[in-house]
Amino acid sequence: QVQLVESGGGFVQAGGSLRLSCVASGLTSSFNRYDVGWFRQAPGLEREFIGGIHWSGGATRYVDSVKGRFTISRDNDKNTAYLQMSSLKPKDTAVYYCAVPPPETMEIVTSSALYDYWGQGTQVTVSS
Repeated sequence: QVQLVESGGGFVQAGGSLRLSCVASGLTSSFNRYDVGWFRQAPGLEREFIGGIHWSGGATRYVDSVKGRFTISRDNDKNTAYLQMSSLKPKDTAVYYCAVPPPETMEIVTSSALYDYWGQGTQVTVSS
């Protein structure tokens, strides 16, 4: 059974930082063969892709709204991906999810429909 477990969410003041973790287990292939995508969903809004890290070489991709503030990394030995968030803003308030697509994708995909497995989400609240 595949499980993705996020942790690290919480309440932070604007300008602060948080680091989210996503630990994977039960994947049919090695974790190092999977991209990891990060998404978020704010109340009343659709789930949006915010960034991802490629399985091969660790290339990353971010949406403009988080570029320069968020950093995605991975530790394949720990089957874990990270989302380091800095300079947080109230508009970053959302439930954050990690997800994995099928293994060995050609590029980081942004559509949630292309991701097979999802974590349960972790709440991030940024106060002004």
